[in-house]
Amino acid sequence: MDLIKEHNNKYDFFREITGVAMKVHSKYKYGLLESAYEAALKYLLKENGYTVESQVYLPIFWEDVQLDQSYRMDLVINNDIIVELKSINFIDTPQRRQLWNYMNLTHKPYGMLINFSPEGLYSEWYHRNDTTGEIDKIKLIN
Repeated sequence: MDLIKEHNNKYDFFREITGVAMKVHSKYKYGLLESAYEAALKYLLKENGYTVESQVYLPIFWEDVQLDQSYRMDLVINNDIIVELKSINFIDTPQRRQLWNYMNLTHKPYGMLINFSPEGLYSEWYHRNDTTGEIDKIKLIN
């Protein structure tokens, strides 16, 4: 059994989604609002057979009480991948923490941070360990 191939195949969906995002970036380039990239990405992913929800409501609770605060997740794909989209010069810790917080609040196993930047498309992939709650960056192995 080829463990490297098995590891990489496990995360093929990340590559597929990033490939679709690359199509969007090559057509629209840099400088549009996130909502334009979101709409195009949602359309193309649905065309490729994914289930995609956009601007998914995420309420905030204190114990059993729903608070007067909520968030909106840009995209949720196949009900287990949160995609946070950005259109900024570079990604830094606050953008990563936003995605990680969404993953922890929802207990969704996968997260993607995609930036439509002037330098080109950039994406990071994450997995949340349901047992420990730790979030690890996914790296493909050569």
